[in-house]
Amino acid sequence: MTGAPLHAASDAASAAPPAWPIAALQQALAAHLPGGSVEVLERIDSTNTELMRRAREGRCAPTLLVAEQQTAGRGRLGRQWLSSPGDSLTFSLGLALAPRDWSGLSLAVGLSVAESLQPELPASALPLKLGLKWPNDLWLADDRKLGGILIETASFVLPGVGSGFPSSLWAPAAAAAARYVVIGIGINIRPRDAQGLATPPACLQDIAPEMDAPAALLRLLAPLLEGVQAFAAHGFAPLRPRYAARDLLAGREVLLSDGASGVAQGVGADGALQVQTPAGLRSVTSSEVSVRPRASAAGEAPVAGAGADAGAADDSNAIRAATADHPAAPQSAIE
Repeated sequence: MTGAPLHAASDAASAAPPAWPIAALQQALAAHLPGGSVEVLERIDSTNTELMRRAREGRCAPTLLVAEQQTAGRGRLGRQWLSSPGDSLTFSLGLALAPRDWSGLSLAVGLSVAESLQPELPASALPLKLGLKWPNDLWLADDRKLGGILIETASFVLPGVGSGFPSSLWAPAAAAAARYVVIGIGINIRPRDAQGLATPPACLQDIAPEMDAPAALLRLLAPLLEGVQAFAAHGFAPLRPRYAARDLLAGREVLLSDGASGVAQGVGADGALQVQTPAGLRSVTSSEVSVRPRASAAGEAPVAGAGADAGAADDSNAIRAATADHPAAPQSAIE
């Protein structure tokens, strides 16, 4: 299902809806991904799903795909999520990538988004601190969910990397192993009804009342591209100190979906969650279990709009992200 575009970067400037700064978004994308395109759709089933469909057809050019509404958004572990026009920001970024190690990509993405939306952290005791709940949900410090991330890769190796980042960013042997990756992000922009949600949803207007979806996307796009570029070259390890500053699980008792429990002790160089259990320190990857703070054990709240399938909605409408992705490639794949 292909949605009808509100505007594409190749259209005349006069046709661009005033709400979406297409030219500025295109400029930010082109600075890092020459030849990339920006598309804004009024409605589609899922932006992640659409970019993966295109990848199957061999259309793997760098693309920023934004949807004002998604009708079949999906998140981590196949969870469903909701989005409504103006209430959420949902988009997917598709590009060729060949990092030295895929582990921790979703954490790097979540960190970039959090730092863009709240560049300076408030005092740690304040509830409006924007942080990260492993494996990369965006939460406020009062345990309300703001958004999420879903990363998927194509199972095939791309024939070349000319449409991706500059060749200097590829490891010596990586150029022959570039994959098409889709990074989906979903963020609640406006308040939503929390009725029936185990964990209350947050929205961007809680911390930035003046910001709407187009403004949020413009603010986070360039840093996101730079962050992915740095990750491709250096991996997740250099980001650990910055991630630690926004880690909302650190020092808290957590429950794992396999029944184990312990105290979260930050993340490793590969992005795996470190949990001190009665049996010893355990390294947890997103492919193994899901994690909840003890206080939120009853369930998680849906976040309202997530990014194109990228925004995963989980029981929320937000996006869930894969965190410690396997070295071979991040979580989902298409054949």
